[in-house]
Amino acid sequence: MKGKKFGWILASALLSILLVGCGTSESSGDGDSGGETYTVATDNNFVPFEFLDEETGEMEGFDMDLIRAIADEAGFNVKIEAMKFDGVVTGMQQGKYDIGIAGMTITEERAETIDFSDPYYDAGLMLAVHSDNTDIESEDDLAGKTVATRSGTTSETYLQDNHPDAEVETFPGIVEAYMDLQAGRVDAVMYDVPNVQYYVANDSEEELKTVGGILQGEQYGIAFPQDSEIVDDVNEALATLIENGGYDDVYEEWFGERKYGTE
Repeated sequence: MKGKKFGWILASALLSILLVGCGTSESSGDGDSGGETYTVATDNNFVPFEFLDEETGEMEGFDMDLIRAIADEAGFNVKIEAMKFDGVVTGMQQGKYDIGIAGMTITEERAETIDFSDPYYDAGLMLAVHSDNTDIESEDDLAGKTVATRSGTTSETYLQDNHPDAEVETFPGIVEAYMDLQAGRVDAVMYDVPNVQYYVANDSEEELKTVGGILQGEQYGIAFPQDSEIVDDVNEALATLIENGGYDDVYEEWFGERKYGTE
């Protein structure tokens, strides 16, 4: 696993601020296949799916390795552009980018304005609280509590729809939410399972813990503008990688033995 690369608590928060607005971009595979080059929009800070490696200046993570593997299999090249998550969704809706991969949950609402690939990752939502918290053991205990999450995500929607008695506080980046939880400024954080588990295990300095089970089973999909002509090519390449073990190689590099994912 690449856990050794992530001294990212403060660094990634600062990088996220620097990347806001202008974004970052890099080319990957240009000229390798001789095929078309497609612009890929991605989140600038969703560890371990996508993040800026401060040493190399390149976007890395599970999603980054996967889209590059898909590009190699399908015979096209990718140019990565990093931005806030909201920008990925809007960019897909406006047809500004060819592909979007950012741990994006497939929802009926998004599918009205965006095309999706076949699912590539099974996820869900999870709660984290301070390690000494005994008041919150599951989502049943959120009434009257302040729960932090990232703005524009399914976790924000879930909280608004299912926990009207909780005070929902949103942040542009999830790291800020975790830091507020560690500092005691909020009571809990709700966010995507792999990110919550990764942060608690690797970056919370044992100050946080997860509680309850996995909420609202979700699946991530690769996004495209509506009526994109490359959806079938991407689906075919993804299916090939799942069949020949290429997907498992990418998964195990970032998460170890597969516990969640496309079965």
